Amino acid sequence: MEQIVECVPNFSEGRNENTINEIKKSIESVNGIKILDVDMGADTNRTVVTFIGSPKNISEAAFMGVKRASELIDMAEHEGAHPRMGATDVCPFIPVSNVTMEECIEIAKYTGEKIAKELNIPIYLYEEAASKADRKNLATVRSGEYEGLKSKLKEKEWKPDYGSRKFNSKSGATAVGAREFLIAYNINLNTNDRTYANEIAYEIRERGRWKRTGNIHPFYYKGDVVYFGKDKYPDGNSDFVGKNFEELETYYKNEYGKNLRKRYESIGLDPDNLEGMPVYKDGKFTHVKGLGWIIPEYNRAQISMNLTNYKITPIHEIYDSVCKEAEKRGIRVTGSEIVGLIPYDAIKDAAVHYLSKMHKSPGLPIPDLMNVAIQSLGLSDVADFNPHDKVLGMPKTSGELANRITFDFVDEVSRDSPAPGGGSVAALSGALGAALGTMVANLSTSKAGFEKLKAKLSDISSKGQNIKDKLIKAIDDDTSAFDEVIKAMRMPKDTEKEKKLRNKKMQDGYKIATLVPLETLENCKDALYICKDISELMDESMSSDVGSGALMANAGANAAAYNVRINLKSITDKSFSSETIKKLEVSLKDCKNTLKTILGNVEKCL
Repeated sequence: MEQIVECVPNFSEGRNENTINEIKKSIESVNGIKILDVDMGADTNRTVVTFIGSPKNISEAAFMGVKRASELIDMAEHEGAHPRMGATDVCPFIPVSNVTMEECIEIAKYTGEKIAKELNIPIYLYEEAASKADRKNLATVRSGEYEGLKSKLKEKEWKPDYGSRKFNSKSGATAVGAREFLIAYNINLNTNDRTYANEIAYEIRERGRWKRTGNIHPFYYKGDVVYFGKDKYPDGNSDFVGKNFEELETYYKNEYGKNLRKRYESIGLDPDNLEGMPVYKDGKFTHVKGLGWIIPEYNRAQISMNLTNYKITPIHEIYDSVCKEAEKRGIRVTGSEIVGLIPYDAIKDAAVHYLSKMHKSPGLPIPDLMNVAIQSLGLSDVADFNPHDKVLGMPKTSGELANRITFDFVDEVSRDSPAPGGGSVAALSGALGAALGTMVANLSTSKAGFEKLKAKLSDISSKGQNIKDKLIKAIDDDTSAFDEVIKAMRMPKDTEKEKKLRNKKMQDGYKIATLVPLETLENCKDALYICKDISELMDESMSSDVGSGALMANAGANAAAYNVRINLKSITDKSFSSETIKKLEVSLKDCKNTLKTILGNVEKCL
């Protein structure tokens, strides 16, 4: 899977379109960056730019945006409704695909340090990248805003994480951090009564309704509100009866108190200043903010939510829970919608969840997984949901050759051109081998007598789909493997220096062209492992499919090996050639032994 990081800087300018266009240009000047959205707000005088890129280029793009903003925006003249403390107010990095939070934290730190050093802008790290617990909350970091920044910088506890205490009157300060992806998610009801949507939102979201005592109506929640203070229930727990607020503070010192403190901090309350505040019930899920409202164009109630950590609170769990809460109230959920984008992992997890409920294997092709999630969550209830437009980081097979229909691809191979050739055909052969092994695993999942093997079969099919996708990608990778060699051949060779550089670049290109089929060989070997694993579990009636898959995968491995050997003949680096031959021989021996085991299992069934 492609590595994708999202960056969402907020710039303190929402009225001058030319300024924002200049910032956009600076961000897009970095290769491989794609801007997804630009949201300008005149009242807030603030613009949110959303863009994605690889871990390697996302930091540079963010820096270029911050740099251009520091040149064009003067905070001494800025006014707006939204809290802010700098020309670039915040700059979070978000893991989307095949990237960890730890990697985003490192990107945030590297970027923050670079901004401070090269642009003289004080930097505070926040959220997951925060250097201190009390700097995790953005509202705390930004307290005092731009107007209070000069005096804030002088305070010992507010020394910037990067940069000096010197006040930058033009650019202010910037909060750089790392956080999880925010999903804007709405669930639709078959009623136009907002009360129902609000009641369910209170049950679902992290901060529930006010806690009450006495007679509580199941819908209107009348009764006396519970407040923090003497002779009250600080969190609705009877252990606190009769305790005053000073005793509550003492109680915070133990482990339960620490967790309670974190709970109230997470919903924006100061745990050291709660006296007189209402006590909130906990909702069913953490990392969920929500409320009920009416969709004007459809005249129906909807629960509108922001999910701030889908890895802890998945959308499918929320959807299922809302369905149950709606059922209690005699209403129905008609579907849901994603506002903006959703990470591939979030929607894939939903598909796996619902397939599991159906007692089916999750090892399906990506389009099938998307279809299961779309139907199960009712994502096309109010508007068509196109995963290619809405799902961020979804693996794609975008190669020109891989997307051709079978006879067209075969015709292309047969033409009087050197590519596609043996390397692409080897990859296709291996992909078909992995696909056959995966097919048998998927068919076995719902077959009688295989109930106890469901987990193992699901693991085989999931791994098989992954290997198949790698090999499909390799169909085009092999064709483009010689691009660097061809580029080198076109380099000038008039002087001795030019000849040496050209020769070096050609050798580098030949190495790349050699490593591509070597990787295909390794993936074909993995396809054989899939066939081996299923051959030990398969029903006799499917043994011919497993055997066919194994032969295809082995043919792909040996064909890829031929491509490795022919390319090695052009490489002068003896050490590289020797090391590659060793890897080749080990892998081919492994393939031979694995094939022998598979065919032995198949022959017993014929």
